[in-house]
Amino acid sequence: MLSRDQIKTLYDHVGARQDRGARYEDPAVAQLIRHADFEHASAVFEFGCGTGRLAAALLGQHLPQYASYYGVDLSTTMVHLASAKIAPWCDRAVVSQTGGVLQLPARDGSIDRFVSAYVLDLLSTEDIEALLAETRRVLRPDGKLCLASLTYGQTLPTRLVSWGWSQIYACNPARLGGCRPIILRDFLHDGWVLQHAEVIAAVGMSSEVVVAVPRT
Repeated sequence: MLSRDQIKTLYDHVGARQDRGARYEDPAVAQLIRHADFEHASAVFEFGCGTGRLAAALLGQHLPQYASYYGVDLSTTMVHLASAKIAPWCDRAVVSQTGGVLQLPARDGSIDRFVSAYVLDLLSTEDIEALLAETRRVLRPDGKLCLASLTYGQTLPTRLVSWGWSQIYACNPARLGGCRPIILRDFLHDGWVLQHAEVIAAVGMSSEVVVAVPRT
């Protein structure tokens, strides 16, 4: 597993090419948007905003005009790219660079959509759990946790792909962007109520999509 410094160095280098993963990411992200009810969101926080492609899609097509967006990323390159993409909405959208700490720069109960797409599969189990604890802190009681990540295949062809991916990851995680298949639902057994969960396969890659709300 890559350290946070290694992740930053890697994505500072490859950030401009990151959208090449759109072929397998977009179908899952489309389902995430479909089930997250962004049309009624007022405050969105994105952890790991990447190139800003998702932010621009939300601001331009799905969020109401009064909604605010705040995104963070570890990579300097990604922050520059995302800032350029969200420039048309600079009056209500901002991106900043995080130093790698998992304490979210948001007040308790101030966010109604927490979004993270293809980022948790970079993190250690301990960091995922810490991030989800922080997410519960910043989410409103009726706020939604909206996640997408690489996961394990459910058919023979996709199982072979995820098995091969895991083998390469074990030898050289940087070659795969530091990402590996995980099961998001395994982290949501306590404190969360699932509203939507599915696995989507595209170009041989499997992605898990989860929308959940805090358990009251």
